[in-house]
Amino acid sequence: MDAIEIFADHVLRSDFDSLPPDAVGATRTFIQDSLGVGIVGSAAPQVDEMRRAAALWGAGDDARVWVSGESLPAPSAAFLNAFLTHNSEFDCVHEPAVVHCVTVVLAACMAVAERHGGVSGRALMVAVALGVDIACVLGVAAKSGLRFFRPATAGTFAATMGIGKICGFDRDQLIRACSIAYGQVGGTMQAHAEGSSLLAVQMGFAARNAVMACDLAAEGIFGPREIIEGEFGYLNLIENGYDFADLLTNLGKTWQITEVAHKPFPSGRATHGVVDCCLRLMRDHGLKAENVVSVVCDVPPLIHQLVGRPPSQRMTPNYARLCSAYTVACALAHGTIDVAHFWPGNIANDTIQDLAKRVKIRIDDNPDPNALTPVTVSIALKDGANVSTTCEFVLGNPQNPLDREAHLAKFRQNCASARPVVSESQAEALISRTDDLENERDVATLVDLMIT
Repeated sequence: MDAIEIFADHVLRSDFDSLPPDAVGATRTFIQDSLGVGIVGSAAPQVDEMRRAAALWGAGDDARVWVSGESLPAPSAAFLNAFLTHNSEFDCVHEPAVVHCVTVVLAACMAVAERHGGVSGRALMVAVALGVDIACVLGVAAKSGLRFFRPATAGTFAATMGIGKICGFDRDQLIRACSIAYGQVGGTMQAHAEGSSLLAVQMGFAARNAVMACDLAAEGIFGPREIIEGEFGYLNLIENGYDFADLLTNLGKTWQITEVAHKPFPSGRATHGVVDCCLRLMRDHGLKAENVVSVVCDVPPLIHQLVGRPPSQRMTPNYARLCSAYTVACALAHGTIDVAHFWPGNIANDTIQDLAKRVKIRIDDNPDPNALTPVTVSIALKDGANVSTTCEFVLGNPQNPLDREAHLAKFRQNCASARPVVSESQAEALISRTDDLENERDVATLVDLMIT
């Protein structure tokens, strides 16, 4: 039996009552968080260009683009809203799986929910929780480092299963939809290596392709069956080997949504450990950026691979968000990191660039190819002192969670930073409605509050 059949059975037997209270709470929180992140994505570079391109792919009034409000066919709306949710690198992540696991499934399911109408908050929550399960199990099972962009590749399956749940697919339809989706799976890590905006576009592709796969499956189109564990299946071709261990038998017992981490900063999650360490050292020792001589960050191999790149005054915003040296310099200079620090004019700041060039990212001996922690930061000061700290659980991790006050502050700031701004009254209404998401009768009405 291929794992896709086990996934399909998990989706079919699960409903809202299957979710334990902690999974309900986490699902509600990360849907709320992701909607806020999608809203602030409207202020990122190339949004207008993406919207103009999507308008060429066909007209329709299935679903709307968040913030700007254009009505488009569901695949195109899913594409744009997933792009918006990832383009600031602010979306939540499952660290062991190395997957931004809510972005694609939420954008795709919201587009389909608008097209269908009458999709309840409970139905959306179940679809998202199940999609997160699928994406994260695929990520955790992988036994090699990232070969392809896993948030998009695994996210395609997450969104397909989520849509299938909303649409009431039977077992055969779910498997066929995932088979068709697998034929479209893609996502290159070269976009990550170069800091290209294609990284977020790939999340859009995944959401769009999931909608299209489900539409084709609903019409009876089919494909191969052994798409996860077959000779050329996902885990043997896109990943490089796997071990499900107890992951499949624990479906429905351990809900992966409860292991998702908040992102307190709008930069790659792989930068957050060293940033967290720097902020701790600033608090504990009263450090000032002007007193710093140099910074050494000892990190696992994956951190170095993902964000160990050199800084430059000509960095794109996408590159800068994935540059640990730059994010460390911003944290030391400003005491935090926010969206504005990645605007081109701010990236070129001479003081920040000088500090960033004195940050060294060094590989430690961690044998786990998917490890993001622990990280250790040592700072040499002008008075000859050297201070250091090690971070095992980065801020936002379930073992070191973002509290509700900080979570809501992030949401409100994202609404205020949107282009155009989502008003304070809209933001508060969105918070109220998503706080009570399980009692929402039609989640399409939430989009009304996201449009300016």
